[in-house]
Amino acid sequence: MQTRGVIYIHSSPSAVCPHVEWAIGRVLERSGSAASQGVKLGWTPQNAERGTMRAERPWTGYAGMGAEFAKALAQWPMLRFEITEDPSAGVDGERIMHVPGRGIYRAAMSAGGEIMIAEDRIRALLATTTSAEALRNGLDQLLGLEWDRELRPYRQAAGGTEQSWLSQVG
Repeated sequence: MQTRGVIYIHSSPSAVCPHVEWAIGRVLERSGSAASQGVKLGWTPQNAERGTMRAERPWTGYAGMGAEFAKALAQWPMLRFEITEDPSAGVDGERIMHVPGRGIYRAAMSAGGEIMIAEDRIRALLATTTSAEALRNGLDQLLGLEWDRELRPYRQAAGGTEQSWLSQVG
Protein backbone atom coordinates (compact mmCIF):
# COMPACT_ATOMS: atom_id res chain seq x y z
CA MET A 1 0.00 0.00 0.00
CA GLN A 2 1.55 3.30 -1.12
CA THR A 3 1.55 6.34 1.13
CA ARG A 4 3.53 9.51 1.55
CA GLY A 5 4.80 11.75 4.27
CA VAL A 6 7.44 14.27 5.24
CA ILE A 7 10.69 13.99 7.20
CA TYR A 8 11.49 17.14 9.19
CA ILE A 9 15.00 17.33 10.59
CA HIS A 10 14.55 20.22 13.03
CA SER A 11 18.15 20.28 14.23
CA SER A 12 21.30 18.40 13.38
CA PRO A 13 24.93 19.23 14.06
CA SER A 14 26.60 20.08 10.73
CA ALA A 15 28.95 17.10 10.99
CA VAL A 16 25.99 14.71 11.26
CA CYS A 17 24.11 16.04 8.20
CA PRO A 18 25.79 13.67 5.69
CA HIS A 19 24.98 10.73 7.98
CA VAL A 20 21.32 11.79 8.09
CA GLU A 21 21.23 11.85 4.28
CA TRP A 22 22.89 8.44 4.18
CA ALA A 23 20.35 6.98 6.66
CA ILE A 24 17.39 8.31 4.68
CA GLY A 25 18.94 6.97 1.47
CA ARG A 26 19.40 3.50 3.02
CA VAL A 27 15.70 3.30 3.95
CA LEU A 28 14.71 4.44 0.45
CA GLU A 29 17.13 1.91 -1.05
CA ARG A 30 15.60 -0.96 0.94
CA SER A 31 12.19 0.10 -0.37
CA GLY A 32 13.45 -0.13 -3.95
CA SER A 33 12.97 3.59 -4.53
CA ALA A 34 14.92 5.19 -7.36
CA ALA A 35 15.02 8.31 -5.12
CA SER A 36 17.57 6.55 -2.88
CA GLN A 37 20.50 7.53 -5.09
CA GLY A 38 22.50 10.33 -3.53
CA VAL A 39 19.93 11.81 -1.13
CA LYS A 40 20.73 15.48 -0.66
CA LEU A 41 18.67 17.62 1.67
CA GLY A 42 18.47 21.39 1.35
CA TRP A 43 20.09 22.19 4.69
CA THR A 44 19.60 25.66 6.18
CA PRO A 45 20.78 27.06 9.50
CA GLN A 46 18.50 26.37 12.47
CA ASN A 47 17.95 29.71 14.18
CA ALA A 48 16.63 28.11 17.38
CA GLU A 49 19.98 26.41 18.08
CA ARG A 50 23.22 27.97 16.96
CA GLY A 51 25.50 25.67 15.00
CA THR A 52 22.79 23.27 13.87
CA MET A 53 21.07 22.77 10.55
CA ARG A 54 17.51 21.96 9.51
CA ALA A 55 15.98 20.29 6.46
CA GLU A 56 12.83 18.58 5.29
CA ARG A 57 12.06 15.99 2.66
CA PRO A 58 8.78 14.61 1.34
CA TRP A 59 8.76 10.89 0.70
CA THR A 60 6.58 8.30 -0.99
CA GLY A 61 6.65 4.64 -0.10
CA TYR A 62 4.84 1.82 1.62
CA ALA A 63 2.81 2.01 4.84
CA GLY A 64 5.13 1.71 7.83
CA MET A 65 8.08 3.36 6.13
CA GLY A 66 7.86 6.39 8.45
CA ALA A 67 8.78 4.14 11.38
CA GLU A 68 11.78 2.84 9.42
CA PHE A 69 13.00 6.40 8.86
CA ALA A 70 12.58 7.10 12.60
CA LYS A 71 14.54 3.99 13.55
CA ALA A 72 17.36 4.94 11.18
CA LEU A 73 17.52 8.56 12.42
CA ALA A 74 17.31 7.66 16.11
CA GLN A 75 20.87 6.31 15.84
CA TRP A 76 21.92 9.93 16.39
CA PRO A 77 20.32 10.85 19.73
CA MET A 78 21.24 14.53 19.34
CA LEU A 79 18.83 14.96 16.40
CA ARG A 80 15.47 16.64 16.71
CA PHE A 81 13.10 15.32 14.07
CA GLU A 82 9.50 14.64 13.13
CA ILE A 83 8.18 12.22 10.57
CA THR A 84 4.66 12.12 9.24
CA GLU A 85 3.03 9.32 7.32
CA ASP A 86 -0.30 10.05 5.69
CA PRO A 87 -3.20 7.63 6.12
CA SER A 88 -3.65 5.13 3.30
CA ALA A 89 -6.32 2.58 2.49
CA GLY A 90 -6.90 0.57 5.68
CA VAL A 91 -3.92 2.12 7.52
CA ASP A 92 -3.94 5.05 9.94
CA GLY A 93 -1.46 7.83 9.44
CA GLU A 94 1.34 8.33 11.91
CA ARG A 95 3.32 11.10 13.55
CA ILE A 96 6.70 10.35 15.08
CA MET A 97 8.73 12.89 17.06
CA HIS A 98 12.23 12.60 18.50
CA VAL A 99 13.80 14.95 21.04
CA PRO A 100 17.22 14.47 22.66
CA GLY A 101 16.85 13.12 26.18
CA ARG A 102 13.20 12.14 25.60
CA GLY A 103 13.54 9.66 22.80
CA ILE A 104 10.75 8.79 20.41
CA TYR A 105 7.07 9.62 20.65
CA ARG A 106 4.81 7.81 18.21
CA ALA A 107 1.07 8.19 17.65
CA ALA A 108 -1.61 7.42 15.10
CA MET A 109 -2.71 10.42 13.07
CA SER A 110 -6.11 11.06 11.53
CA ALA A 111 -6.68 12.20 7.95
CA GLY A 112 -7.10 15.71 9.39
CA GLY A 113 -3.70 15.61 11.12
CA GLU A 114 -4.93 15.13 14.69
CA ILE A 115 -3.29 12.65 17.04
CA MET A 116 -5.57 9.71 17.79
CA ILE A 117 -5.37 7.87 21.09
CA ALA A 118 -6.63 4.29 21.16
CA GLU A 119 -9.54 3.47 23.44
CA ASP A 120 -7.56 0.86 25.40
CA ARG A 121 -4.88 3.43 26.28
CA ILE A 122 -7.49 5.87 27.57
CA ARG A 123 -9.21 3.10 29.57
CA ALA A 124 -5.86 2.05 31.09
CA LEU A 125 -5.13 5.64 32.05
CA LEU A 126 -8.56 6.05 33.66
CA ALA A 127 -8.13 2.77 35.56
CA THR A 128 -4.76 3.75 37.01
CA THR A 129 -5.15 7.44 37.84
CA THR A 130 -6.37 8.57 41.24
CA SER A 131 -6.56 12.34 40.79
CA ALA A 132 -7.47 14.97 38.24
CA GLU A 133 -3.83 16.07 38.14
CA ALA A 134 -2.63 12.52 37.38
CA LEU A 135 -5.27 12.24 34.64
CA ARG A 136 -4.17 15.55 33.13
CA ASN A 137 -0.50 14.48 33.20
CA GLY A 138 -1.36 11.10 31.68
CA LEU A 139 -3.32 12.70 28.85
CA ASP A 140 -0.44 15.12 28.21
CA GLN A 141 1.88 12.11 27.93
CA LEU A 142 -0.47 10.26 25.56
CA LEU A 143 -0.71 13.38 23.37
CA GLY A 144 3.08 13.89 23.30
CA LEU A 145 2.75 17.38 24.77
CA GLU A 146 6.34 17.57 26.07
CA TRP A 147 7.78 16.55 22.69
CA ASP A 148 5.53 19.06 20.97
CA ARG A 149 6.56 21.86 23.36
CA GLU A 150 10.25 21.15 22.87
CA LEU A 151 9.96 21.07 19.08
CA ARG A 152 7.82 24.21 18.75
CA PRO A 153 10.73 26.69 18.55
CA TYR A 154 12.55 24.43 16.08
CA ARG A 155 9.58 24.35 13.70
CA GLN A 156 10.19 27.93 12.74
CA ALA A 157 10.95 28.00 9.04
CA ALA A 158 13.60 30.29 7.54
CA GLY A 159 10.99 32.94 6.79
CA GLY A 160 9.78 33.00 10.39
CA THR A 161 6.59 30.99 9.86
CA GLU A 162 5.97 27.70 11.63
CA GLN A 163 6.45 24.56 9.56
CA SER A 164 3.40 22.52 8.82
CA TRP A 165 4.09 18.94 9.86
CA LEU A 166 1.18 17.51 7.88
CA SER A 167 2.23 16.94 4.30
CA GLN A 168 -1.20 16.75 2.68
CA VAL A 169 -4.63 15.71 3.82
CA GLY A 170 -6.02 12.95 1.62
